[in-house]
Amino acid sequence: MVIDKKYFNEYLQIIGQQIPDLIRQFDFSEQAVSFDYLTMSSAVYSSNIEGNSIDLNSFMNYQLSKEKFRAGKELQEIENLVEAYQFAQENPLSEANLLKAHSILSKALLIKSKRGKYRIEPAGVFGREGLVYLAVEPELVEPEMATFFADIQQLPNVTLSEEEVFYFAALIHLRFVHIHPFRDGNGRAARLLEKWFISEKLGKQFWKIPSEKYYKDNQAQYYSAISMGVNFYTLSYDKCMNFLTMLPNCLK
Repeated sequence: MVIDKKYFNEYLQIIGQQIPDLIRQFDFSEQAVSFDYLTMSSAVYSSNIEGNSIDLNSFMNYQLSKEKFRAGKELQEIENLVEAYQFAQENPLSEANLLKAHSILSKALLIKSKRGKYRIEPAGVFGREGLVYLAVEPELVEPEMATFFADIQQLPNVTLSEEEVFYFAALIHLRFVHIHPFRDGNGRAARLLEKWFISEKLGKQFWKIPSEKYYKDNQAQYYSAISMGVNFYTLSYDKCMNFLTMLPNCLK
């Protein structure tokens, strides 16, 4: 699924052809904003999407004078996610390393036995009206993830254009969310994984792109675009374009 180019030509027509210019116009310089600051920013916005109430200003002030703050669960969640981003920035993308990153980011979310482990329970996404989406059965998570990473491992063996990298990164994000492999932390892991793939293909400076902020600023659209069926078996990827076209917009 994640190496499917079925929708690529349509993607190019809508936004893909703009990506090289958007990249050239994006300011990757350290003079603009530091790498560490943007890593923390990514973690804050990704956490905010999941309901964390600590804003970027509050988190950065906490970093300046930690001794004056009492670090509650929400601050710990963000600090753990920062650590997971830092781990990903220094290690190649693989299934084992994703599990390690999840074990780091989920320290404040899950008991120790559930961190960095695929779920063994049913999982659904619930909204105000009740169950919105039912993920794949727990006994199928491991084989689905094996297929998922087998597909990803095929991509580094070929030269991808910038347009293809962004296209596949968004598909990876989308498919991962639909598999919903963990008990908690799936959204955070998916957004990390998306950027991890881009940075591995195009260079470490791409950790700086503000994808998490864009998704947070357009959160209603983000969740609507992810929704493609009521369960794993009714997903219609013919509806994927609304999601795939979001990522390049973070460069504008």
